[in-house]
Amino acid sequence: MADTRPILIFDSGIGGLTVLREVRLLLPYEPIIYVADDAAFPIGAWEEAPLKQRLLDLFGALLERYDPKATVIACNTAFTLAGQALRETHPGHGFVGTVPAIKPAAERTASGLVSVLATPGTVRRAYTRDLIDSFASQCHVRLVGSNHLARYAEQELRGEPISDAALLAEINACFLKQDGRRTDIVVLACTHYPFLANRFRKIAPWPVDWLDPAEAIARQAARVLAGATLCAPSTGSDIAIFTSGVATDGLRRLLAGFGLELARGDDFAVR
Repeated sequence: MADTRPILIFDSGIGGLTVLREVRLLLPYEPIIYVADDAAFPIGAWEEAPLKQRLLDLFGALLERYDPKATVIACNTAFTLAGQALRETHPGHGFVGTVPAIKPAAERTASGLVSVLATPGTVRRAYTRDLIDSFASQCHVRLVGSNHLARYAEQELRGEPISDAALLAEINACFLKQDGRRTDIVVLACTHYPFLANRFRKIAPWPVDWLDPAEAIARQAARVLAGATLCAPSTGSDIAIFTSGVATDGLRRLLAGFGLELARGDDFAVR
């Protein structure tokens, strides 16, 4: 019998929709529950201990209530902080994580100059520095933490345009010249950032490869599910749950564009 349980996709806000889009391309028949912990947004500004506890509590409630067959944590900050603890707490459950795409960046760079554009939380994480030591020790990797880009992406998607000057102030540190070489790859280490990638391309000092991990995350989700994927559409609508409980017409329209129906107030798992 086919396993009709949903895939759960988690992010701190609407950035994980970039991952949802790729998951749908590879796994078109899977039911999806999208969870945004917008009550805690932006989580990159949190202290580690309370954020980790919040994530453990939140996922405990979500897994108990929705019993997903796999969970995609489409958030670098959340996974690099709590991914190992979640796997230890819920052994046997298929967690698909999101980490900065440092390994593929190191493999692709021609100049050896790579920047990682992330939230402050991801920049601080020892996990990120371990990735650099393991896979990019021969490169010069610049970590650039932005306090504002995740929020800017949310505003853009909600129809509140951000100026070029504001965006350039956040990405300018990614561009480095050294010994006749220039940065040629910028890792987008927050799932919100690909929504701004076209803007970045227009205002960047020179062309670079903006590395979006969404497709690779979707491929890993397909590998984790292996033979448990569906071959025909399931019944019911895909839903989105926002932990703040705030529901606006603009948010409903945005989510409808991604094939999601915003859950009713009494359907929110955690506030």
